Amino acid sequence: MIAGHGVAVLLSFEGPDRYSSVGGLGTRETSFARALGEVGVATTLIFVGDPSLPAVEDFGQNVTLRRWCQWLSAFHPRNVYDGEESKVRDYAASVPAFVVDEIVRPAVERGERVLVIAEEWQTVDATIALDALLRERSLRDGVTMLWNANNTYGFERIDFAALGRAATVTTVSKYMKFELGRFGVASLVVPNGIHESLLDGPPREMVTRFREALRGRPSLVKVGRFDPDKNWLQAIDAVAELRGMGLAPQLIVRGGREAYGEVVFDRARQRGLHVQRVETSGDDSVAVATALTQSDADVIHLQAFLPEETLAALYAAADAVLANSGKEPFGLVGLEVMAAGGIPVCGATGEEYAEPFVNAIVCDTSDGRELAEYLRASYGDERGADRMRQAGFATANRYLWQHAIDMLAHKVAYVSGGAV
Repeated sequence: MIAGHGVAVLLSFEGPDRYSSVGGLGTRETSFARALGEVGVATTLIFVGDPSLPAVEDFGQNVTLRRWCQWLSAFHPRNVYDGEESKVRDYAASVPAFVVDEIVRPAVERGERVLVIAEEWQTVDATIALDALLRERSLRDGVTMLWNANNTYGFERIDFAALGRAATVTTVSKYMKFELGRFGVASLVVPNGIHESLLDGPPREMVTRFREALRGRPSLVKVGRFDPDKNWLQAIDAVAELRGMGLAPQLIVRGGREAYGEVVFDRARQRGLHVQRVETSGDDSVAVATALTQSDADVIHLQAFLPEETLAALYAAADAVLANSGKEPFGLVGLEVMAAGGIPVCGATGEEYAEPFVNAIVCDTSDGRELAEYLRASYGDERGADRMRQAGFATANRYLWQHAIDMLAHKVAYVSGGAV
């Protein structure tokens, strides 16, 4: 249990479905739900799910998935944020009554407390409505409600005064605590975690396959949405700068469908880089490695769905993974890279776990020359790279969900006035 709470409800737009997992939030919710279940908390994750999958599904030990807004998702098949406004309204109108009638009331009647954790601006209206309904039904004292901010998206749309009356605000890093403070919002910090299974690392043969596909060429990987905050232009400029230093790096890119992607690739061409779009016929490591082998472009735009295991193998095989965001609330990818045995390149905001040149490369600016210089210095230094990989793996061990849940338990005890 977590401070006397044997039941938990996670409210989120993103979840484990491919349809529902667009960014780091989907990864967080999936691993967080599993981790809660593994410590004995009966957990329900209510998220905007794939319309073609069951509305209710068991998801491992003590975890139940509830796919919401499926009738709307059927009209918006691209992903969870397709038709976002209508889904926000439907979620807020229908989730509170379900949570009260089907989860909270039975739990309270059994003498159990319920922990509700809502995520991001899309769930704010549902959180406020849930609080009001619990008070109306005289059930509010049996529920601890938290609302968690993973990033600043949608902050301008939030009535923080109303939200603060409904729930305690939490966030994932000191950087995000500062960002919330700019809106006059006090918050508790509970960092993200990674699942212990990630420490097993990808299969060795898969890593070897990717290293052979990269053919000894200095290799960089960058995965994420095409968004200016992700410092894509710094990555492109760094590759161009390294070429000017006489190196021949290859940047493997797996982005989204955002229009900003064309800005990124236009910059690459302007800097004299050869860009090639590469599609795979499958999403397994063999198909992806074969596709990489067949390209000698400076920038490979990889069009493939990369399962967790395949992505981890690519992280481990590359010389560095560029998680170099200019504004990063936490930096979950950096920890995933460390767990896989890779070397992350981080920015200098929310990645509080990153120690420059100890367990990661850290950039203070968005200047491609800074990144290029740090990468140039690391190439060929195998002993230094090994030390960084080992230190990163040790860091990943300190950021497991087990540790994050222990911290969460103390914060919940404080909020609810109970003992851990």
